[in-house]
Amino acid sequence: MSVITEEEKTNHGGGVAPEEKKPTQSRWRLNSPLSQVTLMGFVCFCCPGMFNALSGMGGGGQVDPTAANNANTAVYTAFTVFGVLGGAFYNVLGPRLTLAAGCSTYVLYAGSFLYYNHHHHQAFAVVAGALLGCGAGLLWAGEGAVMTSYPPPHRKGTYIALFWSIFNLGGVIGGLIPFILNYRRSSAASVNDATYIAFMCFMFGGVLLSFGILPANSVIRDDGSRCSAVKYSRPGTEFAAVLRLFLDKKMLLIVPAAWASNFFYSYQFNNVNGLLFNLRTRGFNNVFYWGAQMVGSFAIGYIMDFSFKSRRARGFTGISLVAVIGTVIWGGGLANQHGYTFDNLPVKKLDFKDSGKDFVGPFLLYMSYGLLDAMYQSMVYWLIGALADDSQTLSRYSGFYKGVQSAGAAVAWQIDTRKVSLMSQLVINWSLTTVSYPLLVILVYVFVKDEGDADDVNGNKV
Repeated sequence: MSVITEEEKTNHGGGVAPEEKKPTQSRWRLNSPLSQVTLMGFVCFCCPGMFNALSGMGGGGQVDPTAANNANTAVYTAFTVFGVLGGAFYNVLGPRLTLAAGCSTYVLYAGSFLYYNHHHHQAFAVVAGALLGCGAGLLWAGEGAVMTSYPPPHRKGTYIALFWSIFNLGGVIGGLIPFILNYRRSSAASVNDATYIAFMCFMFGGVLLSFGILPANSVIRDDGSRCSAVKYSRPGTEFAAVLRLFLDKKMLLIVPAAWASNFFYSYQFNNVNGLLFNLRTRGFNNVFYWGAQMVGSFAIGYIMDFSFKSRRARGFTGISLVAVIGTVIWGGGLANQHGYTFDNLPVKKLDFKDSGKDFVGPFLLYMSYGLLDAMYQSMVYWLIGALADDSQTLSRYSGFYKGVQSAGAAVAWQIDTRKVSLMSQLVINWSLTTVSYPLLVILVYVFVKDEGDADDVNGNKV
């Protein structure tokens, strides 16, 4: 049966007729969950993926990180508000308008650093950062709804891993851009104009791709069922629903994990990659940082979907594994941090070609941070996806997660701006992630049910 026929039936309000309840011909038709999650991955490949690569350069590719730190503070402060409200916008406007509006702000942000390269006035970067925070809230709420509600309930970990890998491929390609374009500038302080222009071109591609994302009731799974029969909400309804999230016990248990999940970026990007390595090597390192994220997301996705028959057992296993790996990696970070402070920085920054064995340890640590980031965030997204199955609820949950996450990041970038000691920053990051693990275990124990066991608290079969 053709895609057009399915959509026509949806537009006329009809349900899925019994004869339509049969396996579809291809998983790669545009209205399949696999195609939609893949397309969503490429939208984020172009926009947040490139933004991550730009941030991963340390100081946005500038010698002085102050402008980038202040711009990122503006990003995450605005993101705090629009992250929480993003689900409401998504439920009112639908995916295409929400995502296109969000993606467009990334282009402006990269352009502000192109301007800064010539004029060194940070006001434009800060304003562009605030606008990006608004747009990112919209984008990530839409992304969360697609990634957690479109896949079949028993394969959410696999689809999350697929999305996360495509998204972080953007970071890999984004790391190659400054590496290649600045390869012969090993002593340069800031990246060249071509680097920022390349980022802007990719980001504009994300705007165009976002128009291919379909609403949930137009997406048909392989068994012929639709993801959910969504009727777009009203602003008043969404505002009340958002306020209720702050009293929702499930969301309160996720708060520490959300706060921690972007808090460590300022430390890793500015104070590991930025302080220890020269310009071209930062781009080289980011290729492996984001490449390790692809590996980490697939590893944890497999465990969360296939390790045990029981969904709750898979949740407990995933949390425990991330906790152990996280402890080992942050322990390695502690050993590395004993080697330098703000007042005692290396005389010569490490270069991937010239530094020999001195390069290997810090490089492997930085790559391991990327691995842990993907495992940690993919695990949390899986837990959010296990709490409900409809896109409206999950867009609100995802928006709440991103809002709290952004509040933590805004604080973290200012901590770095104020030159809080590097050891203190590491201890704070390690402590925040450690505190979150037992609360996530409680979340699984109380609120995550095995498939078919019972209805969840929202009345959805899980």
